[in-house]
Amino acid sequence: MDSDIEIEGENIEQDKIKHFHEFGLDDRILKAIAKLGWIEPTVIQESTIPLLIEGKDVLIRARTGSGKTAAFAIPLIQKILSTKSQQSHQETKALILAPSKELCKQIYQVFIDLTIKCSREVRSVDVSPQADLNTQKPLLAEKPDIVIGTPSRVLQHLKAGNIKLKKSLETLIIDEADLMFSFGYEEDVKAVLGYLPTVYQAALASATLSEDVLSLKKLVLHNPAVLKLEEPPLAPPSQLAHYSLAAEENNKAAILYALLKLHLIRGKSIIFVNTVDRCYKLKLFLEQFGIPTCVLNSELPASSRCRAVTQFNVGTYDIIIASDEKALEEPHLIKDKKTKRKKDKESGVARGIDFQYVSNVINFDFPLDVNSYIHRVGRTARGKNQGTALSFVSVRERPLLDEVENQLKDSYGREHLFKTYQFKLEEVEGFRYRARDAWKAVTRIAVREARLKEIKQEVLNCNKLKSYFEDNPRDLQSLRQDKALHTVKIQPHLRDVPDYIVPPSLKRLIGLGKRKRKFNREISTSGATATKSKHDARASNPLISLSIPNKKKK
Repeated sequence: MDSDIEIEGENIEQDKIKHFHEFGLDDRILKAIAKLGWIEPTVIQESTIPLLIEGKDVLIRARTGSGKTAAFAIPLIQKILSTKSQQSHQETKALILAPSKELCKQIYQVFIDLTIKCSREVRSVDVSPQADLNTQKPLLAEKPDIVIGTPSRVLQHLKAGNIKLKKSLETLIIDEADLMFSFGYEEDVKAVLGYLPTVYQAALASATLSEDVLSLKKLVLHNPAVLKLEEPPLAPPSQLAHYSLAAEENNKAAILYALLKLHLIRGKSIIFVNTVDRCYKLKLFLEQFGIPTCVLNSELPASSRCRAVTQFNVGTYDIIIASDEKALEEPHLIKDKKTKRKKDKESGVARGIDFQYVSNVINFDFPLDVNSYIHRVGRTARGKNQGTALSFVSVRERPLLDEVENQLKDSYGREHLFKTYQFKLEEVEGFRYRARDAWKAVTRIAVREARLKEIKQEVLNCNKLKSYFEDNPRDLQSLRQDKALHTVKIQPHLRDVPDYIVPPSLKRLIGLGKRKRKFNREISTSGATATKSKHDARASNPLISLSIPNKKKK
């Protein structure tokens, strides 16, 4: 896997870098990298870091999980440290724009990790949280070296005079550039550029080179190095296995229930659906069988979304149900589509968020386009880890699967990307019988009240209201003693799987999934390569096909 670098139509060659110290980095950065356990730079880091250190504008195109964040973070920190001794006074030198609060928080954490040995010299602030502008004003008054935020949030601070970049800014970085315009930030980005100096170094990082990226390139970059990884958009089949499972709408829930309770899907998993209501319907359905999950969608407050990602990443939950309906819509529809529900435009689920140690991605609803499939499935098989993608496909969704296969098969050099997941529905009739009633029990009212319960919990957890509740304890008590919601009735016996409904061919495999799964936690959020554990639990395929017990009969 090589990188292709092009400047003004000419290809340029770079010496291969095998170790971080060969970049000529400050010792404090090298110590932070060593503490993170990164052994060697990824391909994208190998090509990008020297170009940014040289002061070139760069357009970085590489698939998710390739280490793009560290690729621009390391040279930026190096640049700030190199000029710090010549500075007569503190100034904000860099601005980083990202399309979602979750991604801003993630980028901020990478900078915190990389500046652990020089935190006094290089300070960064994330302004994306929806706190009052005056709350963040004191942080910006100290003129941090790096400001991170969404375009709309940064623009608010610029208009308020909390940030002044016209004379001091030296570097602008836009991450997930292909989402900026589709998330409705086109006018905000253009307005932000009006507050910047005429000359600065810039970098765009993106998983794809869309028309929006090319438009941003013209606005932001000057004679850039266009860096493209010569690689398919997803990990190779040896690392990421793609399965399809024919399942009509009325059978999807039963099949998922059977796969989870029979431990045929093992390891941390993300289940994708196409709408917010489906998130809660599926969560309430699985809860009836004692399967804990958390949900993630654009309607949740930013604090809830970040908490859900954190809980998933640290292992509080092994299953997260995500809706990425925003990423599936066309840009012009985002502005015009009317809805009663308020959605956070600064949220993105399938894109940007670094879910860690994901073994499986399950498309409960098949994505509506090829890019959405790529970005969903890109949540697994990150770095050098193994992963599996399983897609439930109804007859109605079959054309979508064919479209994905036709566009991706050339990248992998094979005729059929998807393997058929061998599942005999008639063997799990007992599961289907149980699932039918449990799915019907999750009514629209139950879904709505699950949302109300979540909002109520968010109010209880809100830091801004803690002082109010301290002064008004009766209000807190009445909130906690509010009318009980008509949630779905939990029947304890459904947690267990009686022996008589287990397919005979699987009875000897039932115990396999009961052991606690070990995850290789040495892969960082930046996607950089780390030391592999000798006991990497994902060396084998974490998703076992129902057909495996019968293979010995051949």
